[in-house]
Amino acid sequence: MGDENATVTLMIDGHEVTVPEGTTILDAAKSIGIDIPVICYHEATTANGLCRVCVVDVDEGRLLQPACVATCQNGTQVSTRSARVERSRRTILEMLHSAVDLGQAPEIQSLLDEYQADRERFPGAERRTAPVRDDNPFYVRDYSQCVLCWRCVQVCAEDAQYTFALTFSERGFHTQISTAFDVPLPGSSCVFCGQCVGVCPTGALKPKIEWGLEQGWSWDQIREGTRRERKAPRRANGD
Repeated sequence: MGDENATVTLMIDGHEVTVPEGTTILDAAKSIGIDIPVICYHEATTANGLCRVCVVDVDEGRLLQPACVATCQNGTQVSTRSARVERSRRTILEMLHSAVDLGQAPEIQSLLDEYQADRERFPGAERRTAPVRDDNPFYVRDYSQCVLCWRCVQVCAEDAQYTFALTFSERGFHTQISTAFDVPLPGSSCVFCGQCVGVCPTGALKPKIEWGLEQGWSWDQIREGTRRERKAPRRANGD
């Protein structure tokens, strides 16, 4: 067994920091006031290094390292804002913007601005689209806004709820969050705890009342829409 009190010392953006062995670069940087951007990472879920927006340069290595899962190593030099790092983050953000509706993802929009991302860099890119799923009284799922961060799947599984209602369907570009066999949420093991909605970084998962108000529903329509399983009522303007 290793020494539980063992520490490592490294340099992050020119600042020396000593942390317990096994600490991630993300947490080490945070401990000295350096913020590294994240999308897929959430403090309530297991880090998986999926989005790669948190990449940093470690000892000018061949590959950039995801700070949310890469652990600190003794004597290393870490750069969190080198030109190479910023270029990588900018490209990832531009590709994400080209494929997903980020209109209701304010934190990601702020990153696009911070890294001066070109929102028109990939004008011919295929968009990820999906019909809005309104199959229960509590929340609406709009996977056109999903960035596949896995947060909802993780919080529904071992990270919190142990319900395992959510999983993945399809592969590659067409991957989507789904229930097993794509059944409606009321027919799955979902207990409607709302934790998936709480960790979603975009508008992909939203409370039914909030979504209904955005659609212009009247209070009567909202009461009807949240009373039982049903298709979404028409908008107030008749569309």
